[in-house]
Amino acid sequence: MIENASLEEKFQRATGVVCKQGLFPFPVNDTSVSIIKHVVGENEDELDLILAFQQKASQTLDELTASSGVSSERVRRMAHTLARKGLIFNQPSSSGVMVYRLLPLMNVGLLEYKFMGELTGDDAEKELASLFEKLMKTVRDNLQRNYEQLLPQFKMAPAIDRTVASTVGEDGRTVRVVRVDKVVETPEEFILPSQSVEEVIDKFDDIAVGHCFCRQRRKVLGDGCDTEAPTLNCFTFGKSARHTTAQGFARKVTKEEALKIMKEAEAAGLVHKAYHPASNESKPETSICNCCKDCCDAIRSWREGALPLINSTYYVSVIDDDLCTGCGTCVDLCPTDAIRLNAETLAEREADVCLGCGVCARFCPEEAIFLKEGLRKVFIPPPRLRETQPSGGLS
Repeated sequence: MIENASLEEKFQRATGVVCKQGLFPFPVNDTSVSIIKHVVGENEDELDLILAFQQKASQTLDELTASSGVSSERVRRMAHTLARKGLIFNQPSSSGVMVYRLLPLMNVGLLEYKFMGELTGDDAEKELASLFEKLMKTVRDNLQRNYEQLLPQFKMAPAIDRTVASTVGEDGRTVRVVRVDKVVETPEEFILPSQSVEEVIDKFDDIAVGHCFCRQRRKVLGDGCDTEAPTLNCFTFGKSARHTTAQGFARKVTKEEALKIMKEAEAAGLVHKAYHPASNESKPETSICNCCKDCCDAIRSWREGALPLINSTYYVSVIDDDLCTGCGTCVDLCPTDAIRLNAETLAEREADVCLGCGVCARFCPEEAIFLKEGLRKVFIPPPRLRETQPSGGLS
């Protein structure tokens, strides 16, 4: 803890500790400090516990007791409260040792957990949703000011999420998949992750479902989903499922229920995006989001110029010109606008921008689109909105 520090100083420093968690740092400014104030309130002891994570984001009970300088019982109690608030992940390791991990502001952290459960639509939720919206506009403005300097840094980052393709057509037919003639080259230690939601679901005994935090937050902001997609389809698995249910963010479901909900998401044209611990695809999935192009924070942030899309996928869509009639269904559905109608009014796909989600193939009425195998990382830079002078790094 900080000796003789004012409450305001502790808010500033605690916000700084939270903002440096995750793959990308967030700015410590009036908005991010207001988010922590909104969530933590004037609970000075909880701020001190957050500050105890300054040197190490994940700690055992003994480590956190030492770094915080308070008793193990108080650590347990405050960590439990902060977990309910969406700021700490508190689950045992595979060896049974309780580990406390400070979560980032988003991806995956505070934002997701605060908007995953049932919402009331009250003023507090609206205020928090607005604060996150304001923060993302700051991130956008900063990236646009420093576009040339920051883009190479983003290119070096691992894939944030992984597309799990939909390979069953709208009418129940199997989407055509073209197998590659050669073995896809991967590092020796790399284990190819599950390529269907059925495989993912089958791996886990603990499965939980909550509401889509993106669509829920857009609704709180008064910006409903144009696709009117269902919201109860945000999945967590294993340790993450035990955490989300313990904190009241989600509820446990059976494998059969999970598969039914996944199929409903596919019928709505949603994209399955899986997350892995520390973006390591060789490790079992922690969650699957079912995303629409309208509300998804990742897609929306990219479209609005705030962040790039960094995705891993095993497929790329291919369009058969002989079968395509130029109806435009795929153009409307593609989450990254990778498909457009060319001068001959036929669908044309830009490979580098394709997430390989299979939504276009699933809904193509002429069955003119199929999927081709090929493990790859997709990096889609955000649009350049304006020319400005550089003024520093991501801060």
